[in-house]
Amino acid sequence: MRLRILFHDHCFDGAASAATFTRFFRDRIDRNVDVNYVGLSHGTGNVFPNDAFSGDENAVLDFRYSQNPRLTWWFDHHQSAFETTADEAHFRATRAPDDAALGIRPHKFWDPTVKSCTRYLARLATERYGFDASPLAELVHWAEIIDGALFPTPRMAVELSEPALQLMMLLEASKDPTLIPRIIIDLAERTLSEVIAQPYVQTPLGPLYEKHLSVVRAVRERARCEDRVATYDLCDLGIEAANKFIAYDRFPECLYIVAVTCGEKRVKISVGSNPWSQRDRRHNLAAICERYGGGGHPAVGAISFARDRVEDARQTARDIVALLRTPPAI
Repeated sequence: MRLRILFHDHCFDGAASAATFTRFFRDRIDRNVDVNYVGLSHGTGNVFPNDAFSGDENAVLDFRYSQNPRLTWWFDHHQSAFETTADEAHFRATRAPDDAALGIRPHKFWDPTVKSCTRYLARLATERYGFDASPLAELVHWAEIIDGALFPTPRMAVELSEPALQLMMLLEASKDPTLIPRIIIDLAERTLSEVIAQPYVQTPLGPLYEKHLSVVRAVRERARCEDRVATYDLCDLGIEAANKFIAYDRFPECLYIVAVTCGEKRVKISVGSNPWSQRDRRHNLAAICERYGGGGHPAVGAISFARDRVEDARQTARDIVALLRTPPAI
C-alpha cells in the first residue's frame, strides 16, 4: 500500500502530526506501508500539487481542507481550515461518523479549539481506532507547548536550549527538501534527544543556530513597540521567518506583533498575540488575516504574498497595525 502524507511544512506541529500519523498507520492499518511525505505551504488559490492525492491512502495533516475525492484522512485545528464555504459544506457532508472505525472511509476531523494538531490526532487515534500513543508522549507534549505557545517565559523560546526547540528551529529554517521527511521518520520511532543527536541533524543545526542569533540581534535592533503593537521588517535581510518570541521578550508589555519577512519565493506577514497577555487580546487574528487571503488561529495568523509584492505586503502590514491599535467596536 502507498500512503501519501501531506503536512504543514516547516512547522513542528506539522512534522509531529506526520510522525504520529505514520506510527498510527503502521500500528493499526498496514505495518509495511510505503510512505511518501509532501510538505505544504499556505497561500492563495490551490496550493496542493497536481499529484497530491496519488496514494492508495492520502492524508492531510495540520493543513487546510481539500474536496479531492481521494482524500481519505484529514486532521486539522486551524480556524482558517476552509478556503471557501463550499469546502466547509463538503467537509460537513463527508466527515467521519461518530462511530468511526478503521473500515469506514473517509476519516476527517476538525476542531479549531485545540492547541495542537498532534495531540488532537493522537487522542482521536487512541479513542476511535485503539492506537497506543504512549510511546509518543514526549513528542505530543512538546507539540502542544510549541503550537499552543505554552512556554513559561518568552526567553525559553528564544534561547532554544531544549531538544524540541532546536528541532523546531531546524524544521522552520531548513531548505533541504530531504531533511524534514527524514526527521519525521525518526520522530515516529525515536525520542527527541535521540533525533537531535543524529549527525544529519547536528550538521545543519550549528550554522542555523548562529543564524538564529543574528536574527535575534536584528529583531531586537529593529523592532518598535507603540500602543502595545510591536512591528519589524526584515525584508532587506532576506530572512524568511523570525521567531516571534524575540519581540515578546524584547517588549513584555506588547500585546501584538506584526512582522514582514522575505524568502526566496514569498513575502510573509506574521501576526501574533502575546501569550502572556491573552486576557487583553481584543482581535481575532485569523479573521483579520483572512481578509487579505491569509489565515491561522484567533491568536496567531499569517499572510503570504508573491516575492515581487514586497510593497503590497508592507502596506497590508501597516493596515493591520493600524487596526490592532484600534479597539474593536463593541
